[in-house]
Amino acid sequence: MPPIIDPTKCTGCGVCVDVCSEDVFFGSKKGKVPVVTYPEFCVHFNCCAYECPEEGAIKVRIPLPLQLLYKGGDR
Repeated sequence: MPPIIDPTKCTGCGVCVDVCSEDVFFGSKKGKVPVVTYPEFCVHFNCCAYECPEEGAIKVRIPLPLQLLYKGGDR
């Protein structure tokens, strides 16, 4: 799932655009609410949400298959 930006909380600082390693926000301009240009490239690192200075401005829903935990240990 791509990042969801709340335009009422976003200040347009551009931090999310700068930290995204996959250019999900390609073409977004500083001072404006970023546009999720390539949602299919999001790899769910969550760095955009973690680095955002405005709490709750960006939400990233991680798909269920990426949430699965594998039991390790003795076999």
